[in-house]
Amino acid sequence: MFDEIFGLPAHPLIIHFAVVLTPLLAAASVAYTVLHRWRPLLAWAVVLLSLGAPVAVFAAKESGESLKAARFASVDGTLGQRIETHESFANPLLLSTAGLGVAALLLVYATSPSRGSLGDRFGRPVTLVLSGVTVLLAVVVGYFVFRAGDSGARAVWGA
Repeated sequence: MFDEIFGLPAHPLIIHFAVVLTPLLAAASVAYTVLHRWRPLLAWAVVLLSLGAPVAVFAAKESGESLKAARFASVDGTLGQRIETHESFANPLLLSTAGLGVAALLLVYATSPSRGSLGDRFGRPVTLVLSGVTVLLAVVVGYFVFRAGDSGARAVWGA
């Protein structure tokens, strides 16, 4: 399923979704956390990115494994080491993106007032904790998406 798209290796095509959606999720989540007046406008973007970015990262990870198995299974030396380095960021990126997605969804839910209420759904302390976790995970996601992309580019271009 993750091998080819129209006869081309799927991984170089699929990663573009992860490369775009994941930093957007991190940025939108932080913006939602700190820009209280913009929350009504950002909520749907955060929800959609929270659902889409982890799926994109999962597809990129699976397509990368398929590409490695199909074309680079027996590669060793410098290229093999670069591929291993790139591959080592897949699981942390997937887990941190999924965690950020969950935290951001919870934050959106917690900050959207229930009917007849003016404040946060679970109270200010819960919102502050969720905000802190969201910002922390956004930073972690930013780090891992950069490292995965950089190591992938170095593996391909040999820099």
